[in-house]
Amino acid sequence: SLLPPFLAFLCFLATALRAPLAQAGPGAEEPPWCPYKVSVGEGAAGGRLCFRPPARGFQCAARACRAHRSPGGALVANVLANGSVLLQWGPPRPAAGLRGFALNCSWDGTYTRFPCDSVELGAACRDYLLPEAHGSVRYRLCLQPRYAPPRPAPPAQCVEFRLEPAAMRDIVVAMTAVGGSICVMLVFICLLVAYITENLMSPALGGAGAAAAA
Repeated sequence: SLLPPFLAFLCFLATALRAPLAQAGPGAEEPPWCPYKVSVGEGAAGGRLCFRPPARGFQCAARACRAHRSPGGALVANVLANGSVLLQWGPPRPAAGLRGFALNCSWDGTYTRFPCDSVELGAACRDYLLPEAHGSVRYRLCLQPRYAPPRPAPPAQCVEFRLEPAAMRDIVVAMTAVGGSICVMLVFICLLVAYITENLMSPALGGAGAAAAA
């Protein structure tokens, strides 16, 4: 009978498929969520707890992004072309007793510095997105790890950057497009002149020389 070998094969296949799933774990395919809480203004209480997926593997492209690093290099502000800013940082040392991070934001006015939204992030967070930043404003963002007592908090890592105004970005894009169109037109004109010189002027000169010789 073929039934016992067939049942043995099914048992072997089920065992082989169960082993990788057990090693991966229930949440291995899903990235961990980053919990954060935003407090509007300085000294504001409360704030709603939110969750966002981490931006794993993000690379700052040269044409659509500009990276600004803190003096220690631990905090990076990726200023994107759409006006948003993606902050990235590595795991702090030591990792034992880490409770989370405090992100403080401020920007320069005409005569003084104004605070903007402050954010409290969980210990698993390694990035944070500022969806809308104002153009022609110099920002200063400081990230400070928070540890359980009695471990003191290390110095904060701060990064400063300035965003180009949206109008200036549009002008630069328009000028780039116009400049590219002009270059294409110049190349086409040069090719047309070369074609005319090579194919139309040369036979005419050759015919005139033959008539003079006769």
